[in-house]
Amino acid sequence: MHRLWSDTLQRLSPYTPGEQAQNSDVIKLNTNEHALAPSLEAVSAGQQIDVERLRRYPDPTSRLLTEAIAKANNVSSDQVLVTNGSDEVLAFAWTAFLSDTDKVPAAPAMTYTFYPVWAKLLGQGLHQVPMNSDLSIDVEALTAWDGPVVFPNPNAPTGLSLPLETIEALVAHNPNRLVLIDEAYFGFGAASAVSLINQYDNLLITRSFSKSHALAGLRVGYALAHANLVEGLRRVKDSFNSYPVDAHAQCVATAAVSDAAWFSEASAAVKENRAELAAGLTQLGFSVLPSQANFVLASHPEHTGVAFTEYLKSRNILVRSWSGDDLLPWVRITVGTKDQQARLLGALAEYLNG
Repeated sequence: MHRLWSDTLQRLSPYTPGEQAQNSDVIKLNTNEHALAPSLEAVSAGQQIDVERLRRYPDPTSRLLTEAIAKANNVSSDQVLVTNGSDEVLAFAWTAFLSDTDKVPAAPAMTYTFYPVWAKLLGQGLHQVPMNSDLSIDVEALTAWDGPVVFPNPNAPTGLSLPLETIEALVAHNPNRLVLIDEAYFGFGAASAVSLINQYDNLLITRSFSKSHALAGLRVGYALAHANLVEGLRRVKDSFNSYPVDAHAQCVATAAVSDAAWFSEASAAVKENRAELAAGLTQLGFSVLPSQANFVLASHPEHTGVAFTEYLKSRNILVRSWSGDDLLPWVRITVGTKDQQARLLGALAEYLNG
């Protein structure tokens, strides 16, 4: 703490990013990157970018990428805003619609831990709705909440998802409050709410290229919503940084979103590996939640998640666990390649039989 720190700065509890391995020998299954390499078309586009585009400032509207996203999702370009990762568009949304209001937003108690960080940064409260006993989201409580509602679908870190009809009922219940759905893990089995945005002008969807497109190192995200909501987000963007997405990222992401064949094949591969991972963990005595994301959340009756994390790290395998009471029994494991998962399951078997 420094004498020049403001009161706002002193009360912050910043988000803690997942560990990034510096050793190439480490099997990294802790931060939910895609198991496969990105689209070859996307990689090629990045390698062939015109040097002149690097000399100039990037397109502040990311027009070509915006048009590609709009086409892929059957919406108009004015319903899309491209940002530097989905965290940025979430921060814009928090600033535009969830702060400076007398109605506190609500979110599941067990969810993406950046939500309370933004709430504290903006001096806004956050009502955390307790989970159901099976760790699913309490939809009835969220629906009954009078203020804005924020939740991922599928949820993180559980991987559990809500069906589209349930989401629509929640959105339709109160048209005068924002419903923000974080679809960072779209494409792995959960229903998307994108088909609802033309019908409901209080629905805002955020997405990322990090998970489903295997481009976490690129930092590109976007919003899908009614044009009036997107214009509000754009006003916030242009009050912070008119050029948040660099020319190289725009080029690569445009090619990635246009490669529908890669997306379909890669998503199918993740689903197949996820099923194999869940089956292998179950054979070792774990309970595994039915995930619709590119990770699984598992618990074992005899060991904590932290114990597994520490042992696996000694074997050069990174997974994610928590010290809090609610998640202490659980370990989150990113879906990997078949070889990575075989090594993980082998290490867990050695630990359990040791």
